[in-house]
Amino acid sequence: MPRQKDILTTGEVAKICNVAPRTVSKWFDSGQLQGYRIPGSKDRRIPLASLIKFMKAHNIPLDGLQSGQTRVLIVDDDNEIIEVLQKVLAEQANYEVHTAHSGFEAGLACEKNRPHVMLLNMHLQDLKGEDILKLIRSNNDLQLTKIVAMSGKLTDGQAQHLLQNGFDGYLKKPFHVRQVIESIEDAVALVY
Repeated sequence: MPRQKDILTTGEVAKICNVAPRTVSKWFDSGQLQGYRIPGSKDRRIPLASLIKFMKAHNIPLDGLQSGQTRVLIVDDDNEIIEVLQKVLAEQANYEVHTAHSGFEAGLACEKNRPHVMLLNMHLQDLKGEDILKLIRSNNDLQLTKIVAMSGKLTDGQAQHLLQNGFDGYLKKPFHVRQVIESIEDAVALVY
């Protein structure tokens, strides 16, 4: 959202909060999120002030309102990879980048930042990539988070297996920055 709007659709609210549009509808219908319906229609509209109040009350990060940037979470226990990706993705692609060094940190970062895309090293020391995928997929608030697997040990067959089992993309290490940006863009395009 380059220009801030005063009245938002449920789809726009969903993107800001990184939840499914039906989740926003449930918030609205239950009275948690204040707004109004368009007369003669079932369409819902949410005033920006109501959304901000709701986001603060439920500890949803407000940064999605201001930036409109794609939020990326890099999960890797290799500091060098994290530093390079963080710098390049923030500076060249203008993403809002967050990092985690373990599966546990990834869970906390997801709750706090609600990333649009997670770049996930499949071989962390504390949790396997598949276990992190299951945890993210089981959290209703993170249903729209896209997960891109990263590994230096992927065969083509294993990569296809990951896609069939819930991952939204994969990157084989070593990779070029352009490949990373393309995989993020592809994953985000699946949502919106």
